[in-house]
Amino acid sequence: MGRHSLPDSSEPDGAGPRPGTRRRTVVLATALVLALAAGTVVVLRADLLPFGKPCGGDSVRLDVVASPDIAPALDDVADQARRDETRTDGKCLDVKVTARSGAEVADSLAQRPAHNEFQVWIPDSTLWEDRVEAASGTPLTTSGTIAASPLALGAVPAAAEKLGWPEKTYGWAAMAKAADDGTLPLGVADPARSATGLLALSRIDAAYRKEKTGEDADTAQGRTAAAAKVLHRWLADGDEELAATLPRDASDAETADPHRNQTVLLSEQAAFAHNRAAAGPGLELFYPADGTAQLDYPYTLVDENQLDADQSRAASRFMTLLATPEGQQVLRTHGFRAGHGRADEKVTRAAGGRAPQPYTQDAAPLPSAKEIRALLGMWTVTVQNARLTTVVDASSSMGLAVPGSGGRSRMTLARDSLLRALTTFTPDDEIGLWKFATVLDGSRDYLEVSPTTRLGGRDSGGSTHRDGLAAALQMLAPVPGGGTGLYDTTLAAYREARSSYAEGKFNAVVVVTDGADDDADSIGLDGLVEQVKKLTDPGQPIPLIALALGPEADRSALDRMVAPTGGSAHEVEDPSQIDKVIRQAIVAAGSEEQG
Repeated sequence: MGRHSLPDSSEPDGAGPRPGTRRRTVVLATALVLALAAGTVVVLRADLLPFGKPCGGDSVRLDVVASPDIAPALDDVADQARRDETRTDGKCLDVKVTARSGAEVADSLAQRPAHNEFQVWIPDSTLWEDRVEAASGTPLTTSGTIAASPLALGAVPAAAEKLGWPEKTYGWAAMAKAADDGTLPLGVADPARSATGLLALSRIDAAYRKEKTGEDADTAQGRTAAAAKVLHRWLADGDEELAATLPRDASDAETADPHRNQTVLLSEQAAFAHNRAAAGPGLELFYPADGTAQLDYPYTLVDENQLDADQSRAASRFMTLLATPEGQQVLRTHGFRAGHGRADEKVTRAAGGRAPQPYTQDAAPLPSAKEIRALLGMWTVTVQNARLTTVVDASSSMGLAVPGSGGRSRMTLARDSLLRALTTFTPDDEIGLWKFATVLDGSRDYLEVSPTTRLGGRDSGGSTHRDGLAAALQMLAPVPGGGTGLYDTTLAAYREARSSYAEGKFNAVVVVTDGADDDADSIGLDGLVEQVKKLTDPGQPIPLIALALGPEADRSALDRMVAPTGGSAHEVEDPSQIDKVIRQAIVAAGSEEQG
C-alpha cells in the first residue's frame, strides 16, 4: 500500500482531561480559563481582555518544554499566535517551545530546589509527572490533557500480511509470546527512557497477571521478566531512535535487512509521522485486543506559586489556543487525537489503522506509581547483568531445624533456595559466595568461598564458574560453636564490592543471617554504619540487601546497616523462600536506581 492519506479539516473534539485520569490538581481548560494571579482570579475571555488588538509594545514571554513528538505542533500554534498578534491581558503573547524528553525533564524536576527556565511542561505521559511527585520534587499543577495517542503494534506491509492484518487481532501476552518464539521480532523503546516502552511493558505485565493470580502471581512476574529479556534484544534508546530502525523505503535491500525492524511498538502519532514521511509503503497498525495504553500529554504548570501574574495568564492563554477548533486542527494535522482520546478516523487511517482493528476502544488506566517502580526495578535487573556477592551465615544456629520442614535445618533450606536462585542468572552475570562465623579464618570472621566472577567463565579444568559455585553452595554447613560475626563480615564484603565495582551491571551485596552480631571484638554497629556511609557513591550504587532468618536476627540493626546504601532488610520466616525474597529485593533496589 502507498502512503496513507492525511486528515483534513473536521469538526473539533476539544481538549480536556480524559475520564478517570489521576491528577493532583486539575484546572478546567476550556474557552474559559481561571488563572490565579497575585491572589486574584482573572477570567481570560475574549470579551473581557483585548486579545485581538494590534500587537505593539510590551510582550509576555512563555517558555514551554514539551515532548519532542508534540513540540512541532505546539510551535505551529505559537507561530500562528504571533502572526495573529494574539494578546494576553493587553500584552503580546510570545511562546517559545523547546523539545526535551519526558525522562530528561522528570529527572531534572525531581531535584529540589530546581532552577527552572520554563513555566509550562507538556510531557507525553502523566507517568513522568508521577515520577517527579514520588521524588517530592518541583511542585506541578496539571491543567488537563491537550492531546492523546494510543499505543499500537506497527508492521511493514509484508509483516502485517503475515500476521493477518487487518482481520486478526493480538492481545499483549500474545504479542510477547510471538516475540519470544521468533514469529514477531518486536522493536520497542527503552522503558527506562520512554513512556511508550514503559506503558507497553506495563500492559504485558497486566496481561500476564490477569492470566495468573493468587499463588501463580510469582509465575506472572517471571513471565514478564522473560518478556523483558526478549524485548531487550531489539531495544532502541528512545522513540525517535525506534522509528529510525524501520526500513527507509520499500526496496528489497531495506525490507530484507536483518538490522531493520519489521514490527515495532509505538504510538499512533508516531506511526502517522512515519507514514507521512515514508518514501514507500507505510506501517499498518494492530491495536491490542485486550486494551491499549495511551499517551496523554498533560498541560502542566511548573511551580505555579513562583509564576508571576503575566506568566500565569500567558500559560492559561496558550492553553485556550490549543483548545480552540483551530488549535485542535493543528494537533490533528500532526497525528494526535483530542485530549479525551476518542479516535479520529482520518488520523487513524493515515497512521495505518483499519477496521476491524479495535482502535476505538477506551484506553486502560495508567499503572500506579508503585507498579511503575516495580516494573522499572524488574527491567533494570533483568536487562542488566548482575554482579552479586552473596554472604551466608555459617554460625552454629543455622543448624537448627525449621518447624514444619520435616527436620531440615535453616542452612539446608537456605542452601537449596540459593541453588534455585542460581539457575535464574545468565552466563554473563557475576555471582560470588562468602560464609561467616566468629573466628572462621584465623582472626577473621569471614571466608571467600567462591569469587565474584562470570558464571560462564571457565577454570583451568574447563568447568564453569556456575558449576563451581553450585558445588560450593552444596558444601555450606554450620560451624560447630561458631557465633555470628556479622559486622566485620559485612564491612569486608562491601569494601570488596566497592573496589571491584562493575560498570553497566547491577551491583549488590546480599547478606543472609539468622542472628545478631555476637563478636565482642567487632567494629560494632555504629562503626559499620559510619564506614559504609564513606564507601557509598551515588554514581556507582551498591545496595546492601539483608535477609533475616529466624527470631534471633536483629532486624533493627539490619535496617541501620542497609540504609546508607539504598538497600533493604527483609524478614524471611521460611528459609526455603530465600530465592523469591532475593528476587523481590533486587527488583526493589533496581527501582531505586531508576527513581
